[in-house]
Amino acid sequence: MGGGRVRVLLVEDDDRVAGALIPALTRRGLAIARLATGAGVLDRVHEVDVILLDLGLPDIDGVTLCRQIRAVSDVAIIVVSARGEVDDRIQGLRAGADDYLVKPYDVEELLARVEAVRRRRGEHPAAEPVVIRVGDVTVDVSRHEVLVGGKAVALSRKEFQVLALVAGARGAVCSREHVLTEVWGHRGPAESRSLDVHVATLRTKLGRPALIETVRGVGYRLGGQVARS
Repeated sequence: MGGGRVRVLLVEDDDRVAGALIPALTRRGLAIARLATGAGVLDRVHEVDVILLDLGLPDIDGVTLCRQIRAVSDVAIIVVSARGEVDDRIQGLRAGADDYLVKPYDVEELLARVEAVRRRRGEHPAAEPVVIRVGDVTVDVSRHEVLVGGKAVALSRKEFQVLALVAGARGAVCSREHVLTEVWGHRGPAESRSLDVHVATLRTKLGRPALIETVRGVGYRLGGQVARS
């Protein structure tokens, strides 16, 4: 899987689903590899750009595997599952997934979400280094790193992007619409709920609940005094 194509690892045990999806995505220029079980996924996470992860795997629960992937890699994870309840979505996102798509889904919608990942991956390589400090929290946008009290905090790709957008506003309000467009690529009820989950998770992981203030009906802003590097 080389060249400039987005490299996708499909983790799907259903041969019928995989048999339909692989050629559809390949025709659209993606490089696809497939595993039918969770075994071997952790060995391949550094070879791909996006993982399409089914939760109903025969050898391991997909949520558990999602946590294992996130513990060793910041690769983009899109859950594609028949589990469509809100609790399932929340569980998947909290396990580290960047997006969640419920089966049956339209291939074009899946492609749009993968393309959103492609755009985000290409946005920042040449950007001017930006470091934002609020109290003992340091957000290094160029290095994709967050420190709290001098210790690194592991965030998922979307969690970091949300934090970077809010931090980048340097105390000004960052609208929900802006965050949803920049991070999810589109706006809708599911994405809006996902944003709420990501903000709540950020507050928990950072251990600084007041760092991200909710401006009701508008969006979010940093709480505290912002210092420039």
